[in-house]
Amino acid sequence: MSMPFYVAPEQLVRDKAEFARKGIARGRSIIALEYDTGLLLMAENPSRSLRKIAEVYDRIAFAGVGRYNEYDILRKAGVRQADLMGYLYSREDVNAMSLATAFAQTLGAIFSHDLKPYEVEILIAELGQEGEENRLYRVSYDGTLSDERHFAAIGGKAEELVSALEELWRPGLTLQEALDVGMEAFRRAEERESEGWELVVLDAANGRRTFRRLDESEIRSAPGDASADASGDEPEGPPEN
Repeated sequence: MSMPFYVAPEQLVRDKAEFARKGIARGRSIIALEYDTGLLLMAENPSRSLRKIAEVYDRIAFAGVGRYNEYDILRKAGVRQADLMGYLYSREDVNAMSLATAFAQTLGAIFSHDLKPYEVEILIAELGQEGEENRLYRVSYDGTLSDERHFAAIGGKAEELVSALEELWRPGLTLQEALDVGMEAFRRAEERESEGWELVVLDAANGRRTFRRLDESEIRSAPGDASADASGDEPEGPPEN
């Protein structure tokens, strides 16, 4: 009788993590940043039908990078949980923290117990009520949950995007200035022009449902040079997405 093949637990975890990171790196990155009246979420996305950013609840948005079918499963589960909680209790009881915690628990369990981990990284954004802070939560493939301040990035170029945003972002940006900052951050990280944008805002001016997609005219109206403006001077294969 042959002996079963043995893999050390430490090696198995490393192999799973490397597998998941490679899948995420093939996806196009996403950033979220605060501006004076809301939150802007930006994804490089040439597709007109496959969405990387979606509404979860009144003031909450979901963004995913990696394997599309996997983060879309998570998105749908988040929508169901938010609707159920709002129905059983009240709309005010639905918040990004509870959803991010649930996503972290789900991804952590999949990473620990399943042979193949999810090749995804997700971002949960919540527009704060009047006088409250906005919330940004990043959840990794292994269930690691991070609480970000002012801006966040997910995807293969996340580190480069965060470095660029640390230089470019400042408090009190207008929406137009935030668009400029985000586009310039992508230029610095990718070292090329974008192939297409998916842009979403969470803005209290939109009413109870703060989620709104920016249309083509608003995207085209954004000026190109964010670095000068921010400094105060003159003005993948089909399952991957």
